[in-house]
Amino acid sequence: MLPDATRLRLEACEVDETTAQITLRVCARPTSVPCPLCTTPTQRIHSHYERTLADLPWAQYRVRLQLRVRKWFCRNRRCHRRIFTERLPTVAAPWARCTLRLAQRLMALGVALGGTAGVRLGHQWDQVVSRNTLLRLLRRQPAPSFPTPTVLGVDDFALRKRQTYGTVLIDLERRSPVALLPDRTADTVAQWLREHPGVKVIARDRSTAYAEGARHGAPAATQVADRFHLLQNLREALDQGFLTHEQTLDAVNALMHQQPVALADGAVAVPVPSHDMPLPAQQRAAQRQARRQALHTQVWALHRQGWTAPAIAQNLGMSLRTVQRDLRSATFAGRRRRSDRGDSVLNPYKPSLLERWNAGCYNAMRLFRDLRQRGYAGGYGVVAASARRWRQAQGLPPGHRRPRQPLPAVAESPCQPLTPRSR
Repeated sequence: MLPDATRLRLEACEVDETTAQITLRVCARPTSVPCPLCTTPTQRIHSHYERTLADLPWAQYRVRLQLRVRKWFCRNRRCHRRIFTERLPTVAAPWARCTLRLAQRLMALGVALGGTAGVRLGHQWDQVVSRNTLLRLLRRQPAPSFPTPTVLGVDDFALRKRQTYGTVLIDLERRSPVALLPDRTADTVAQWLREHPGVKVIARDRSTAYAEGARHGAPAATQVADRFHLLQNLREALDQGFLTHEQTLDAVNALMHQQPVALADGAVAVPVPSHDMPLPAQQRAAQRQARRQALHTQVWALHRQGWTAPAIAQNLGMSLRTVQRDLRSATFAGRRRRSDRGDSVLNPYKPSLLERWNAGCYNAMRLFRDLRQRGYAGGYGVVAASARRWRQAQGLPPGHRRPRQPLPAVAESPCQPLTPRSR
C-alpha cells in the first residue's frame, strides 16, 4: 500500500467506514540524507512537520498519507542553505499534495480525455479531481520535441467556427501532430518553415495562403494536394453534377419499381410502387422549389453585375453560405434529398411480412402485433403505410381486407433508390 516501502515506514493505519477513507501514518526511513544544494550528507535533525498526501484509492476507500517529514541541518558551513527539508523523489514532489503515482494516473486521464471527460472517468474510479487540476498537470508537462518532418501536412481547424481558425501541422510519415499555429496566414506558416528547415514535401489544400507560405518558407519543397481534399473536391463535383440530373434519377427509380420481381420459387411477383407524397405536400414542395430557383437566378444576376457574395446576401436577405453555395454552379440543382432515402426500420422484417401478406394475412394491425413480439421498435404507421402500398399493387381499394378472389403475390424492388448523394 505504500508508494515506496524502502523509504517509508508504516506507523499506524486507520480505517473510517463512515467517510470511506483509509489514513496511513508513515515516516521516512533514512537516517542520513544529502543536502539538496551542496549534496553533503548529514545526520543532524532540526525539527519535524506533517504533510498530507492523497494516494491511489483502495477499492471504494480513499487513501490519505499522513507523512512525517524531517528538517535537517546542513554540515557544510559554506553552503547557503543552513536548514533543508528531506526530499522523497520516489514518493512525492516538493510542495505536492498527492503522491507521484496518483499524479501519473491523473496525467494519463488528462492526456487521454482532457478536463471534463477526465473528471467524469476519475469519479468512476473514485479519484475526486477537478477539471482545472487535470489541465494544470497537462500544462506543467514539458512540450515533446519532434524532429523536423520530411513530409508535412498543413490544414486549418476551427477554434470558433466561421470566426477564428488556426493551423495544424502533421508529420504524415509518423502520423502525429507537430505544431499548432494561432492563425492560418501565409506569414505564420512561412515563419515556422524557416525555423524548421528540412521539409521536402508539403501536402495542403487549395488555400492560396498556405501555398504562398510554403513558397516563401520552404521554396525547395514540393507542394502537393492531399488525398482528403482531392476526394472532397471530387465528391462535391459529382454531387453537384448528379443534383442537376435528379429528374433523370427519379425516372430510373420509377422504371425499376415497374419491373416484375422474380421470387425464389420461380414465380413472378407484382412490384410494389414507391412511396409518394400526398398531393398537397407535393404542391407545397413545388412552390418552395420555385421560390428557391428564383432566388438562385437573382444571385447570379447580381453576381454578373459585379456584386460580392456578402453584398448579395445582405441585399436578398439570405445567409452568406447559401449565396456561396449558389455561386458554385450557374445551373440550379434543386433541393438536396436525404442520402438514406429508402432506408427504414421495417426493412429487416419486410421479407417475412411479404411472405405472410402473400399467404393471406391482410390485417396491418395483426402484422404489427406480430412484429412487436419479434423485436420491432417502430410504430404502427410504418406498417400501415406499407400495407396500403401492397394493396395498391394488388389492385385493391384502400382499407379492403377480405378479397373474394386470389390475389397476385407482391414483392419489394431489390434495388435501393438512386439518389445524388448515395450513388
